Amino acid sequence: MSTAGKVIRCKAAVLWEQNKPFSIEEIEVAPPKAKEVRIKILATGICRTDDHVIKGAMVSKFPVIVGHEATGIVESIGEGVTTVKPGDKVIPLFLPQCRECNACCNPDGNLCVRSDVTGRGVLADGTTRFMCKGKPVYHFMNTSTFTEYTVVDESSVAKIDDTAPPEKVCLIGCGFSTGYGAAIKTGKVTPGSTCVVFGLGGVGLSVIMGCKSAGASRIIGIDLNKDKFEKALAVGATECISPKDFTKPISEVLSEMTGNTVKYTFEVIGRLETMVDALASCHLNYGTSVVVGAPPSAKMLSFDPMLLFTGRSWKGCIFGGWKSRDDVPKLVTDFLAKKFDLDQLITHVLPFKKINEGFELLYSGQSLPENYAQNLMGFLGAIMAVMTQDGSSSIKLDRCTMSKI
Repeated sequence: MSTAGKVIRCKAAVLWEQNKPFSIEEIEVAPPKAKEVRIKILATGICRTDDHVIKGAMVSKFPVIVGHEATGIVESIGEGVTTVKPGDKVIPLFLPQCRECNACCNPDGNLCVRSDVTGRGVLADGTTRFMCKGKPVYHFMNTSTFTEYTVVDESSVAKIDDTAPPEKVCLIGCGFSTGYGAAIKTGKVTPGSTCVVFGLGGVGLSVIMGCKSAGASRIIGIDLNKDKFEKALAVGATECISPKDFTKPISEVLSEMTGNTVKYTFEVIGRLETMVDALASCHLNYGTSVVVGAPPSAKMLSFDPMLLFTGRSWKGCIFGGWKSRDDVPKLVTDFLAKKFDLDQLITHVLPFKKINEGFELLYSGQSLPENYAQNLMGFLGAIMAVMTQDGSSSIKLDRCTMSKI
């Protein structure tokens, strides 16, 4: 029996308030309104951004369904939807692309005005499609993927190749794309260059993969946790170092190691001190440093302006610089063409009912955490939940997550 136009009752992980565990609840998901799409989630991921809501570092209304890295199938569409149809395999987009605002129309822009970075928690018409126990439940970043079904605006969904494995390409909806694009799209790494990546979690590994793909000849990974070095070397780093092994500032160490030839640096932690370290570590005249890790909220950054005066470039990076609806399908096609390997970013598998345990793995660092300085503002891990035909779920704890929101 078709569910189109009807309320769907399904399971979701609801966060009722800050600093509380998720509660697996039965929720009601309303049909999509005009220009909206209802999606059956096939695979979803946990990211440190989701944890920001739990800890209060990101503004949100409660109760809320978080999650923003996923793959799904279109269940039904609202009036006026033209870019997807029921049965299409899709990736929900935490970064919309309306294709009308200044950012979307500019060839170098991607921060669409419809992005929900302020915690509105509702869709474009100002209302939510979720109900639980008679109460409205709010959306998160236009996606809300910790549920069997979700509703998103059409501008927040990209159709992808039907053959794409959902438990892998869900990473393209967030963390992998952020890191890979930081090198390819934002940093524009050039062949033969020397690159340095601060932070070797999932996004940092994705940056390394991007640098390697762009033809960098030397890729240096930096992290306090040496347990991450083996994986970083496996995905393309040429060498790894820990700042704990040196008494000099890391910028001086890198200058001596490379003969002062570092052209690109990437900060993939979200720590103010390492942002400045990364800036100081690229060449004082032609170097480019890219801020990939989301900085802690309500913090101000102080640095010596001479670091920029001499000619360095300092760039920010959200979602790797990609235009979401245009570029996500292309990235999926590249994955299917084996231009990069997402399997290298997968570490754990859990049942969906143990989603709280997945977050504990994230906190403990067993999922290859990002934090170069043991700073929990860095982005750490991802969980992928694969819905089976009988309605049960399995969850993979993965290392590739969004690091810029």
